Amino acid sequence: MPKPLKSLAKAKPGDDLFGAPEPKGRAPLKVASRASSAEAGYTAADIEVLEGLEPVRRRPGMYIGGTDEKALHHLFAEVIDNSMDEALAGHATFIEVELGADGFLTVTDNGRGIPVDPHPKFPKKSALEVIMCTLHSGGKFDSKVYETSGGLHGVGVSVANALSERMEVEVAREQTLYRMTFERGKPKGKLEKVGRAPNRRGTKIRFKPDPQIFGHEAAFQPERVFKMARSKAYLYGGVEIRWHCAKELLRGIEDVPENATFHFADGDAIGAVMVRRILLSTGISAEKAREVASRA
Repeated sequence: MPKPLKSLAKAKPGDDLFGAPEPKGRAPLKVASRASSAEAGYTAADIEVLEGLEPVRRRPGMYIGGTDEKALHHLFAEVIDNSMDEALAGHATFIEVELGADGFLTVTDNGRGIPVDPHPKFPKKSALEVIMCTLHSGGKFDSKVYETSGGLHGVGVSVANALSERMEVEVAREQTLYRMTFERGKPKGKLEKVGRAPNRRGTKIRFKPDPQIFGHEAAFQPERVFKMARSKAYLYGGVEIRWHCAKELLRGIEDVPENATFHFADGDAIGAVMVRRILLSTGISAEKAREVASRA
């Protein structure tokens, strides 16, 4: 007869699941002490509070989708959208877009001009400085100022300011010209009262993308800016957009003229009807409605 199997020996308290004895000299686990050490290394002092436009410069992709060529040209979209909103509200009749040989892009309109008086919540700052240096600031949240807005869906001109190496803003209001300059989102001095401007009104913004963000070879492309400006005029019927580009930038480019004027009296009539229907049925922004209509 086969011999009966011997019963398995009981595992000792120190043995592991496979019956191996615990190595001598192993220090007991100190879970509580490790947790305390980890907690001590993560305190209130490790919490960063980014002020002003610093979050935009730290994480540009969160605001404009990246740092590639498409993202770079989104800066232009944010700036021109403010002028388009002035035109859409009936306060501006033309917008000028000028691309210079020095890499600066200038957008000028003859609208009401960005307010320059002290801001009620920040009496030591002009409204212009608040708008250019503060996220989520502007006059498009109140329907009393803009009944419809193409710029509200975007991240705002302050983001364009944050990601520009330099931005120069001129405002003509009540026959007076004001100027303020910014570098990488920070003011280079206070709002300056330049002098009288009896035959001028509106806002002029001149800016250049920051190479620290987009790379040293990054620059506005004439073809892309030209098409963007033309499409804006087509979608916003009745608005006149004047295009100017430095001749040096057009060498080897055949489809982009040095000077041009875009004006479509009725614009995209069918598209306009679709936009109105989308606005009435969904309540989304005018620009977003145009995007939806363009894909229909």
